[in-house]
Amino acid sequence: MFEWFYILFIRKRLLEGVIIVKPTIKDVAQKANVSIATVSRILNNEKGYGEETRKKVLSVIRELGYQPNAVARGLINKKTQSIGVVFPYVSNMYSGEVLSGIEEAAYKSDFSVVICNTDGQQERTLRNLKMLAEKQVDCIIFVSEMVSEETAKFLLNTSIPVLLISTKSEMYPLPYIKTDDQFAAFSAVNYLIQSGHRDIAMLAGPISDPIAGSTRIKGYTQALTSAGFPVKEENIIKVNGFSFEDGLEGYEILKNVKSQCTAVFAASDEIALGVISAAYQNHVSIPEELSIIGYDNLKLAEMAVPPLTTVAQPLKEMGKMAVEMLCDHIQSGKELNSIIMPHKIVERQSVKRY
Repeated sequence: MFEWFYILFIRKRLLEGVIIVKPTIKDVAQKANVSIATVSRILNNEKGYGEETRKKVLSVIRELGYQPNAVARGLINKKTQSIGVVFPYVSNMYSGEVLSGIEEAAYKSDFSVVICNTDGQQERTLRNLKMLAEKQVDCIIFVSEMVSEETAKFLLNTSIPVLLISTKSEMYPLPYIKTDDQFAAFSAVNYLIQSGHRDIAMLAGPISDPIAGSTRIKGYTQALTSAGFPVKEENIIKVNGFSFEDGLEGYEILKNVKSQCTAVFAASDEIALGVISAAYQNHVSIPEELSIIGYDNLKLAEMAVPPLTTVAQPLKEMGKMAVEMLCDHIQSGKELNSIIMPHKIVERQSVKRY
């Protein structure tokens, strides 16, 4: 009895125009007077039809308001039009810059983006990678996280194309897009030297980080040594990460060991912003009493007081390039090669020139 009333209710609502039945691929084929297979080939940019037929089918699709079912299309052509992106910390400013480039390029290529946050934990990294593989994403972008042996083996054993951003594997041939961290750090410290500074400290990330930690320390020491200045171990302050809070903590350590330091090289803009904030709280004027240069060129660098001089990484461009390279690889089989992106010093007002 209930089913009968339900059927009557549905019929009534249909007559009233309240329930809208979505057009199907069969409706498109019938109205365009072509086969379902032809409509499918046109939707998937395959061959086997004329230009007039293509225009006619696309016109009918627009007229009916037909929306292809992405899941069904994926089952047919083995593609999901999706990109998996793995970040260690998705909420920080650095990730936002990279993600904006990824999203922009993905939108232009009609790809959706699946974002994963690992919180810097190896177990979560592997679990996220397995989840992306199960969801059959077309490719994976692995951003700014150390590549462990277990992670590298998983990425190499999967058939999914992978590209690293701002990281690399020393042991395994995984393609990457990044800047030369050691050379960029050398450039930052050399800029301070050219500005007349002689006693320069560094707020470094963890030395256990082979990408942004130890390499940037090497660039710092190389610049001092090349200029004939001594490298003082007490001037290299290693904090736990690259965050604003790490900058606050690093400044407190710096107060006790800085001696005659007139300038600081911070291994990230967020660290540098932490130093600027702590210096303000301690009534230390920047750059009159202490100069500072950062690393990354985040949006907030130019919003700081004073605006932060920094080493610019083309973060958004790296995100866009990664998507474009992966799309070319998927569509044409073009080989994925590693790329070193250029860096530059962006001069603002946080470094005093003597």
